[in-house]
Amino acid sequence: MPPAITLHSISKRYGDIRAVDGFSLEVARGTIFGLLGPNGAGKTTLIKILTTLIRPTEGNAMIEGHSVLTHGKEVRRVIGVVPQENNLDRYLTARENLVLHARMHGMGAAEYNPRIDQLLELTGLISRQHDFPDTYSGGMQRRLVVARALVHTPQVLFLDEPTTGLDPQSRRAVWEYIHSLKEQMTIFLTTHYMDEADLLCDRLVIMDNGNALVDGTVAELKERVAHAHIYEVEFRANADLYAERFAGFPFVRGIERNGNAFRLILRDEESLKPVMDSIDTGDIRRICLREPSLEDVFIELTGRTIRD
Repeated sequence: MPPAITLHSISKRYGDIRAVDGFSLEVARGTIFGLLGPNGAGKTTLIKILTTLIRPTEGNAMIEGHSVLTHGKEVRRVIGVVPQENNLDRYLTARENLVLHARMHGMGAAEYNPRIDQLLELTGLISRQHDFPDTYSGGMQRRLVVARALVHTPQVLFLDEPTTGLDPQSRRAVWEYIHSLKEQMTIFLTTHYMDEADLLCDRLVIMDNGNALVDGTVAELKERVAHAHIYEVEFRANADLYAERFAGFPFVRGIERNGNAFRLILRDEESLKPVMDSIDTGDIRRICLREPSLEDVFIELTGRTIRD
């Protein structure tokens, strides 16, 4: 089957700033695709191009065979969008919000009423359908925004940081619902939560400075840092002494400290022996090998500098 989403050398410039730089990508139908990157990486710009909110400076993108440049109306008909903000109409009830969206997509009452009933039931909002969004919790509002994006049964669903600001229980409820949609449509997800991407995504791209840095499954991306031997070491005493000692070893590629606990990134397996030789056995509480995480991959590729 042809891909659901195709980007051909997409670039977007704002004066001298190149927000997206020759970005190409294909996303297969029926997958959950994740786009990760630090603030300013170009994720939001790319989402806006794919959802026809802005035009690229160069290149083109196809959504289910429709060009974002020449067939924007057709693109908007086949996509659903969950933005970062809960942009619900506060003067309409939950059901009225969904009805308005359905009518904007040209649906008749006989078509949209059963669909809205189904979505309200699936999102656990059926008993609160006649209440206003301002009376909802943040998690309930987020579920309503997702339901609204699904009223017209889109073929591609764009989720821009869908669980930002939610408590753990609400986040997991949204995760479960997103995962249940996988067989029905293609999902394009941006998120800052590494555990969310790890759990949900079939494939990931990490981007920075408008470019794709790496592309693959979660397992493939973790394999990139599998060569880095990461150990967690916790001390009973003399942690300051060992912090200074570890910093002087040329084979220690990175150190993170939390109280008496250290996370050491060593150059190779052979580096563990001189580390252990430097430690008094009476000072150590525990040491263990740590498997690389998606966050390790992200930090290795994009750095540790905080972005605005």
